[in-house]
Amino acid sequence: MSMTIESLIQESHQTAKSKGWWDDPDRNVGELLALIHSEVSEALEVYRVKGKDSISENWFDEKGKPEGFTVELADVIIRIADLCGEFELDLEESLTTKLSYNQTRPYRHGNKKA
Repeated sequence: MSMTIESLIQESHQTAKSKGWWDDPDRNVGELLALIHSEVSEALEVYRVKGKDSISENWFDEKGKPEGFTVELADVIIRIADLCGEFELDLEESLTTKLSYNQTRPYRHGNKKA
Protein backbone atom coordinates (compact mmCIF):
# COMPACT_ATOMS: atom_id res chain seq x y z
CA MET A 1 0.00 0.00 0.00
CA SER A 2 1.39 3.34 -1.02
CA MET A 3 0.28 6.51 0.69
CA THR A 4 1.11 10.17 0.68
CA ILE A 5 1.44 12.33 3.76
CA GLU A 6 -1.77 14.08 2.75
CA SER A 7 -3.69 10.80 2.43
CA LEU A 8 -2.28 9.63 5.79
CA ILE A 9 -3.56 12.81 7.42
CA GLN A 10 -6.98 12.53 5.78
CA GLU A 11 -7.44 8.85 6.63
CA SER A 12 -6.15 9.20 10.20
CA HIS A 13 -8.38 12.18 10.92
CA GLN A 14 -11.46 10.74 9.24
CA THR A 15 -11.09 7.48 11.17
CA ALA A 16 -10.66 9.34 14.47
CA LYS A 17 -13.74 11.46 13.74
CA SER A 18 -15.82 8.44 12.72
CA LYS A 19 -14.88 6.64 15.95
CA GLY A 20 -16.01 9.60 18.09
CA TRP A 21 -12.65 10.99 19.15
CA TRP A 22 -13.60 14.50 18.00
CA ASP A 23 -17.13 14.56 19.46
CA ASP A 24 -15.87 16.68 22.38
CA PRO A 25 -15.39 20.24 21.08
CA ASP A 26 -13.14 21.01 24.05
CA ARG A 27 -10.26 18.72 23.03
CA ASN A 28 -7.12 20.77 23.32
CA VAL A 29 -3.64 20.69 21.87
CA GLY A 30 -2.07 19.84 25.23
CA GLU A 31 -4.21 16.73 25.54
CA LEU A 32 -3.43 15.72 21.96
CA LEU A 33 0.31 16.14 22.51
CA ALA A 34 0.07 14.08 25.69
CA LEU A 35 -1.61 11.30 23.71
CA ILE A 36 1.22 11.41 21.16
CA HIS A 37 3.69 11.21 24.01
CA SER A 38 1.84 8.22 25.49
CA GLU A 39 2.35 6.32 22.23
CA VAL A 40 6.11 7.10 22.36
CA SER A 41 6.10 5.79 25.94
CA GLU A 42 4.37 2.60 24.80
CA ALA A 43 7.11 2.10 22.19
CA LEU A 44 9.71 2.54 24.92
CA GLU A 45 7.93 0.00 27.10
CA VAL A 46 7.91 -2.57 24.29
CA TYR A 47 11.64 -1.99 23.83
CA ARG A 48 12.30 -2.28 27.57
CA VAL A 49 10.30 -5.50 27.94
CA LYS A 50 11.13 -7.25 24.66
CA GLY A 51 14.68 -5.97 24.12
CA LYS A 52 16.68 -4.77 21.15
CA ASP A 53 16.56 -8.10 19.30
CA SER A 54 12.77 -7.93 18.99
CA ILE A 55 12.59 -4.28 17.85
CA SER A 56 11.37 -5.23 14.37
CA GLU A 57 8.96 -7.94 15.51
CA ASN A 58 5.22 -7.36 15.47
CA TRP A 59 2.50 -9.67 16.75
CA PHE A 60 -1.23 -9.75 17.46
CA ASP A 61 -2.74 -9.94 20.91
CA GLU A 62 -5.57 -12.35 21.81
CA LYS A 63 -8.16 -9.89 20.39
CA GLY A 64 -6.29 -9.47 17.10
CA LYS A 65 -4.84 -6.05 17.91
CA PRO A 66 -1.40 -5.50 16.34
CA GLU A 67 1.38 -4.94 18.87
CA GLY A 68 5.09 -4.20 18.74
CA PHE A 69 7.66 -1.42 18.69
CA THR A 70 6.96 -0.30 15.12
CA VAL A 71 3.21 -0.57 15.71
CA GLU A 72 3.57 1.93 18.56
CA LEU A 73 5.64 4.20 16.30
CA ALA A 74 2.83 3.94 13.76
CA ASP A 75 0.41 5.05 16.48
CA VAL A 76 2.60 8.12 17.07
CA ILE A 77 2.44 9.04 13.40
CA ILE A 78 -1.32 8.38 13.21
CA ARG A 79 -1.97 10.64 16.19
CA ILE A 80 0.23 13.37 14.68
CA ALA A 81 -1.61 13.01 11.36
CA ASP A 82 -4.97 13.22 13.14
CA LEU A 83 -3.93 16.43 14.88
CA CYS A 84 -2.73 17.88 11.57
CA GLY A 85 -6.03 16.94 9.96
CA GLU A 86 -8.10 18.69 12.62
CA PHE A 87 -6.11 21.92 12.43
CA GLU A 88 -5.45 21.74 8.67
CA LEU A 89 -1.67 21.78 9.18
CA ASP A 90 0.62 21.23 6.20
CA LEU A 91 2.87 18.56 7.66
CA GLU A 92 4.48 17.74 4.31
CA GLU A 93 5.69 21.31 3.84
CA SER A 94 7.02 21.45 7.39
CA LEU A 95 8.80 18.11 6.99
CA THR A 96 10.41 19.23 3.74
CA THR A 97 11.50 22.54 5.27
CA LYS A 98 12.92 20.92 8.41
CA LEU A 99 14.73 18.12 6.53
CA SER A 100 16.36 20.71 4.26
CA TYR A 101 17.41 22.81 7.23
CA ASN A 102 18.83 19.79 9.07
CA GLN A 103 21.12 19.11 6.09
CA THR A 104 22.75 22.52 6.65
CA ARG A 105 23.58 21.91 10.30
CA PRO A 106 27.12 21.08 11.39
CA TYR A 107 28.12 17.65 12.61
CA ARG A 108 26.60 17.04 16.06
CA HIS A 109 25.59 20.67 16.27
CA GLY A 110 25.58 22.14 19.75
CA ASN A 111 27.94 19.42 21.04
CA LYS A 112 24.93 17.23 21.80
CA LYS A 113 25.46 13.60 22.78
CA ALA A 114 22.26 12.24 21.24
